[in-house]
Amino acid sequence: MTGRDKTDDKCGIIILAAGRSARLGSPKQLLPYADKNLLQHSIDVAVESSMKPIIVVLGSEIEEIERKIDNSEVIIAKNPDWESGMASSVVCGIKTLNKLHPDIESVVLMVCDQPFVNPGLLNDLVRKHMESGSSIVASSYENIMGTPALFHKKHFPELASLEGDTGAKSLFKKHAEILQTIPFEKGGIDIDTIEDYRILAK
Repeated sequence: MTGRDKTDDKCGIIILAAGRSARLGSPKQLLPYADKNLLQHSIDVAVESSMKPIIVVLGSEIEEIERKIDNSEVIIAKNPDWESGMASSVVCGIKTLNKLHPDIESVVLMVCDQPFVNPGLLNDLVRKHMESGSSIVASSYENIMGTPALFHKKHFPELASLEGDTGAKSLFKKHAEILQTIPFEKGGIDIDTIEDYRILAK
C-alpha cells in the first residue's frame, strides 16, 4: 500500500522536529538529503501518504528552519518548551491536533531523522491498526520497537501527559499486551552524529 491509497480519513501525522541536534553542531532538520533537507524529505513523505492533517512541531532554530521548508501543506506547531525534552514536543503536537481537529481518530508520530521512512510504511501502520483492531502499532527494527508509530485517540490523554525525556515509546511497554508492529527494514538508521550523516551520505 503506497502513495495516497485509501486507509483512514481520520488519521493525522505529527512530525517531531523541535530538538537542537547538540551532537551535530547544526540543525539536523536542515542537513541536505535527496536534493532537499531531512525535514523537507519527511514532510514530503507524509504528504504523499493518505493521512491528514500533518503537524510539524518545531522549537530550536525555528525561524531558520521555517524559512527553509515548504509549509504549504502542513501545520507548524511551535513548542516553547522544547528544551525540556522530547515529551514536550509530543504534548505540543497532540494538543495542537486536538484543538484544530477534534474529530481525529488516530495519529502517527514520526521523527525527521529516519530518512528511510516512506509513504507505504506510514499507510501500513494504519492498515495494521484497522486489520488488527489494536490501538497502538509501532515500527519494528533491530530488535526494538520505535517510530513511526500509530496511536488511537484513546491514548491521547497519556501522550499529552508525558514529561521530560520520556517519549511515546513508554506506552509500548505500558500497553505491551495490545501492541502490534510492522517491520521497518532500515528503521535503525537515524542521524544523531556527524558520523551517522557521513555514512548516510555515502
